[in-house]
Amino acid sequence: MLRGKQTWWFDQRPVIIGAATVVGPDEGDGPLAADFDLVHPELDMQQKSWEKAERLLLEQASELALEKAKVNKQQLQFYVGGDLMNQIISNSFAARTIGAPYLGVFGACSTSMESLAIASLIVNSGNGQYVLAGTCSHNCTAEKQFRYPTEYGSQKPPTAQYTVTGAGAVVVAPDGEGPIVECATLGKIVDLGITDPFNMGAAMAPAAVDTLTTHFNDTGRQPKDYDLIVTGDLATVGHGIAKDLFARDGVPMEETVFGDCGLMVYDVQKQKVQAGGSGCGCSAVVTYGHLLKRLQKGELKRILVCATGALLSPLSYQQGESIPCIAHAVALESPMHN
Repeated sequence: MLRGKQTWWFDQRPVIIGAATVVGPDEGDGPLAADFDLVHPELDMQQKSWEKAERLLLEQASELALEKAKVNKQQLQFYVGGDLMNQIISNSFAARTIGAPYLGVFGACSTSMESLAIASLIVNSGNGQYVLAGTCSHNCTAEKQFRYPTEYGSQKPPTAQYTVTGAGAVVVAPDGEGPIVECATLGKIVDLGITDPFNMGAAMAPAAVDTLTTHFNDTGRQPKDYDLIVTGDLATVGHGIAKDLFARDGVPMEETVFGDCGLMVYDVQKQKVQAGGSGCGCSAVVTYGHLLKRLQKGELKRILVCATGALLSPLSYQQGESIPCIAHAVALESPMHN
């Protein structure tokens, strides 16, 4: 099961039998719009608060994932999820609606792969037949909590990122039709002393490099063993730093396609998203909405998704603390890959 220092190897090859994504209007205007299951035309989604809108995103994504998996709520055995809100309230309230035993997790924007790794571990160990993993974010809730409410109209520097309004959910099972979860490399905290909450890409890039390098060491694989490697939400600033760090360390990332979900979900040149996308929903909607479809079709045989998270809070920022960061990587294989 444990391979190397930090990698869970899933020898029973759990399968993602259902996946769904629900997004907001900005994501619906982006290049991946056709791959999302539901696009809301307005940010408020006819809810009384931004937080209620975020919760709705997750509830809808979860219901759609279960529907696609042909699994009802009575069959669902566990739910694993988290988000960016204080006390992960979006997931806690959504879990009330879902009704399954609930494991709340927090990895900031790395939560998508953290929850998928835990769900796959439960299934692989035989302790669950159907496990749901999900996460979400909303541009207006994250801005209000971590920076300034959008109504305030504050200006942001070019290094700032734009929180994705979206939710992604998957159902993991021991068998069935769908992409296979091969393994997961859990990251360590990396903190290089950055304190600027408007420069998350620079803060998270070293954590992504650390986790991916560990993954290669633990598994004996190289970048060329993957058709695609994506980070979660480093965007233009962080992705460039990550490429420089890999080049410095002699890791041949040029042998594969190396991308970033924060640069894929939006058209950075045309949309007003500063450096690119971020948030718990960023890697979730790109992976569960776009990349899983490419795996299912056989366009990609094996990919590695490394979701990244900045573990700051409004309190730690106000106290002048630096930003500890984390990254979790999950390897996914096409069902058509021999």
